[in-house]
Amino acid sequence: MTFSVYIHVPFCASRCGYCDFNTYTPAELSLPASPTVAQAAPNPASPAAYLDALEKELELAAASRASQGDTRPAETVFIGGGTPSMIGADGLARVLRAIQNTTGIAPGAEVTTEANPESTSPEFFEALARAGFTRVSLGMQSASASVLKVLERAHTPGRAFDAARQAGQFFEHVNLDMIYGTPTETDDDVRLTLEKVLETGVDHVSAYSLIVEDGTRMARKVRTGELPAPEEDVYADRYWMIDAALREAGFDWYEVSNWARPGGQCEHNLRYWRDADWWGAGPGAHSHLGERRFFNVKHPATYTKTIATGVLPIKDTETLSADQRHEEKLMLGLRLKEGVDEAVLSPRERAVSLRLSRLGLVRQAHGRIMLADDKRLLADGIIADILFDPE
Repeated sequence: MTFSVYIHVPFCASRCGYCDFNTYTPAELSLPASPTVAQAAPNPASPAAYLDALEKELELAAASRASQGDTRPAETVFIGGGTPSMIGADGLARVLRAIQNTTGIAPGAEVTTEANPESTSPEFFEALARAGFTRVSLGMQSASASVLKVLERAHTPGRAFDAARQAGQFFEHVNLDMIYGTPTETDDDVRLTLEKVLETGVDHVSAYSLIVEDGTRMARKVRTGELPAPEEDVYADRYWMIDAALREAGFDWYEVSNWARPGGQCEHNLRYWRDADWWGAGPGAHSHLGERRFFNVKHPATYTKTIATGVLPIKDTETLSADQRHEEKLMLGLRLKEGVDEAVLSPRERAVSLRLSRLGLVRQAHGRIMLADDKRLLADGIIADILFDPE
C-alpha cells in the first residue's frame, strides 16, 4: 500500500467568518500582527517554535514507523492549513527538507502546498519550484467582491486569478478552490467566477458548497437573521452550473467536488479516497495507518510543548474493526468517478447495488460499481443504501 505525508500549518492572518478549521490568528496566539519565523521564536505557539517542533515530530514519526518495519517513503506530500504560505517559501522549503531527511520522498512524488493568494508572488512560486514542490493549490472562493465580503475573505477578487497565472509560470499543476452557495450569492456571481477561473489556464478546480458550521461567525449571523440560510435547491443548481462550465472547457469530475483536465488530478487526495496510508504532522493533524487512526493535539503551544518532552503529540487513537474499514472504503471510494471494485461488496451489498442500478442511481461496468453521472449529489444517500439497506 502507498504512503503519503500531510503537514498542517495552523496559522492564518485572519479568521474567515465561515471557517472552523484548526487555525489561529496572531492575536489568538499573542503574536505580532505579521509574525515571521525570526520575530516570534520565544513564543511556543510561534511559527519558529512550530517549525522546530515539526522537524522533531517527523523524526519521531519516522522512528516509530521504522520500529514497526515501515520505511515507505512518501509518494505524495500535501502541506495544508491554515495558510502555509504564511511561513514563507523558506519555511516551506525547510518542511520539505525535513520530510526528505526523515520519512523520505519517493522519486517523482507529487508535492503540493496550499497558499493564500495575498501571501504569494512570482518570487514565492519560483522558490517553491526550486525547493521541489510540483503543485500549488490556491484559495479563491469567488470572483465576486460581495461574496468575498460575506465570507470575510481577506484577498481582493482579482488577486487569486493573478496568483494562479503567476503560479502557472512555474508549475504544470495549479488548483483553484471555489465555494458556492454563499448567502446573497447570485447565478451571475458564479458565472463570473467560472469565467475568471477558465481564463487562468489552471488544470484543477475544487468546488465546495458552503457549510455553515456551528460556532462560526457566519452561523451566528444566520441564526440572528443577519444572513439568509443557504438553500439546498440553490446548492444543486449551482453545482450543475459549475459542472457544465468546467466540462465544456475540457475538465472532468473525478471526485464529487473535484474536476481536472486530463492528468491534473490531485494524487494526494486520491490516496485519501482510495483509503491509503498517511501520516499527518502538525497541530491537529490526522493520520491513518492500516486499521489505526489517530490525531494530534490541536493548539500550537500544546503541540510544541509535548514534542519538547520527546514524545509524539498524539491526542487520541482509534483501532478500526474490519466492518469499519469496509464501510470507510465504500464511503470514500464511491465518491470517486472510478467507484469501487465490485469484489469488495458483500452479497447483500451487491444485491442492493443491482437494485440501485435498475433505478439509474449507480452504474456497473468492468467489474466496478460507481455513481451514475447525474446522481452525484445523491452520493450520501446512495452510499448509505448500499451499506445499510437490508434489501
